[in-house]
Amino acid sequence: MTIYDTFKNRSAQALPKLAPAEIKRIQRFGALMCFRDGERLFEAGHSSFGMYVVLKGAIRIGRYDGLGNSSVITEHGVGEFAGEISQLAGAPSLVNGHAVGEVEVLALTTEALRSLLIAEAELGERIVRAFILRRVEQLDNKDGGVVLVAPPGHPRMHALQGWLNSNGLPHRVLDPRSDEQARALVERYQPEASDWPLAVCPDGGVRMNPTVVDLGRCLGTLPPLSPDTIWDVIVVGAGPAGLATAVYAASEGLSVLVLETRAYGGQAAASARIENYLGFPTGISGAALAGRAFVQSQKFGVKMAIPAPAGRLLCDTYPLQVEMCGSLTHLQGRAVVLSCGARYRRPSLANLKQFEGKGVYYWASPLEAGLCANDEVILVGGGNSAGQAAVYLASHASRVHMLIRRDSLADTMSSYLIDRIAATPNITLHTESEIVALEGCDEEGLEKVEVRNHRSEEQTVYNIKHVFLFIGAEPNTGWLSDCGVQVDDKGFILTGSDVAAPGSERAALETSVPGVFAIGDVRARSTKRVAAGVGEGAAVVSQIHGFLASRA
Repeated sequence: MTIYDTFKNRSAQALPKLAPAEIKRIQRFGALMCFRDGERLFEAGHSSFGMYVVLKGAIRIGRYDGLGNSSVITEHGVGEFAGEISQLAGAPSLVNGHAVGEVEVLALTTEALRSLLIAEAELGERIVRAFILRRVEQLDNKDGGVVLVAPPGHPRMHALQGWLNSNGLPHRVLDPRSDEQARALVERYQPEASDWPLAVCPDGGVRMNPTVVDLGRCLGTLPPLSPDTIWDVIVVGAGPAGLATAVYAASEGLSVLVLETRAYGGQAAASARIENYLGFPTGISGAALAGRAFVQSQKFGVKMAIPAPAGRLLCDTYPLQVEMCGSLTHLQGRAVVLSCGARYRRPSLANLKQFEGKGVYYWASPLEAGLCANDEVILVGGGNSAGQAAVYLASHASRVHMLIRRDSLADTMSSYLIDRIAATPNITLHTESEIVALEGCDEEGLEKVEVRNHRSEEQTVYNIKHVFLFIGAEPNTGWLSDCGVQVDDKGFILTGSDVAAPGSERAALETSVPGVFAIGDVRARSTKRVAAGVGEGAAVVSQIHGFLASRA
């Protein structure tokens, strides 16, 4: 479940009508603009704006998908406003807006919109709720966003769809064998085998065999970043700890840039349900928690870049510099917060990479759950994330075979999850067991899995096409070697008294390099829990203030 699922069935709140008194309160944030009948106010993939409040006439919201399809989504009349989540981020619109009749609007820039949301809290809540609900409708109706064109089962589709879903981005998938317009697109571009899939961006541009970087650029999640800008704080990693830093720092007036490799929420977003996070007695999915934090960060003006992996940290100059992976772009920050988490640990299986995304997965989202509906699956891992995933998958798969190398779950999993797994009839726990071989082919993906029980030495072959690996992670710190950030023998970052020389002072979350801080799972001795990461993300902001004050 994502943040957007929480707001489903509340469509009446997607098109609120502002009272004259409310419009009057908004006037000081905007400027009056007039448009002729049929004139375009904003264009998908190109125009960035904050919000338009209609004073006269109407704004027709439409979709153009680059395949020649144009359709009307809705119209905003007098007292209503145009905008959705993209506008909070300052990203290009995913839809088009045209004037119906002679139109007068109160136009707010992105910066003015953020000021309004903070200054007028109650009114801001209604606006943000409407923005979220409109994104929900886009996701449900597949309006706006990217159109992916490929034959069913293409191996790259899972990765692209997974990235889009993880970042809450609407998209459609068309099969050129059955869809006439997709077939016409293929006939026009004549893609070679290496060109699949095709991606049609909101502005109508077509990308051949796109990467997630290509999708990020055409959807605005990867904005241009100037090397001349000096940020107060650069946060590397948008997991719970990094998002907490971003929200607290930006809310206190610091300029914040967040660099994230894949999707906001990090590994926590893969948790189907977190039941011990304070304030959510019925539990909340990791994706929903991360989605709320992401929207909150946009409200306070955080600049988020996804996908934007950091390649090197350079500490021999000040401001500090982060070099982007695969480019020579150096981004400057007065302080850098390392919340880069960890990389998924992979078992030593010879052909593992062959089946990643084609039967082997490192998270369990609705996309993966849909792929294994009514099938048997294998899940490897004995931690809380593995337990949550097993319970979630059990509601979709016919059976979940859970493999652990220990003789029980007691030492690695919370008791409430152990009880739940025991009470779920279609979860079978295999102790002291591990996968020793994967079989399949490039065309069909994974087909068979061989499992060995270490106690009995018995080996069993399962006709299973879906394997989920939740076997932990390794600290993502290899890219820090040029900076000299000290790490422990396992690669986790040392902070505070662990690196401070006798008689010297160092903030609790500061690394061996002044101005560089570490929080969350990547930090040595950290508690590997979402709540702990959020707490460190909040705590580090006061330490950043102290450092910046010392440099003034």
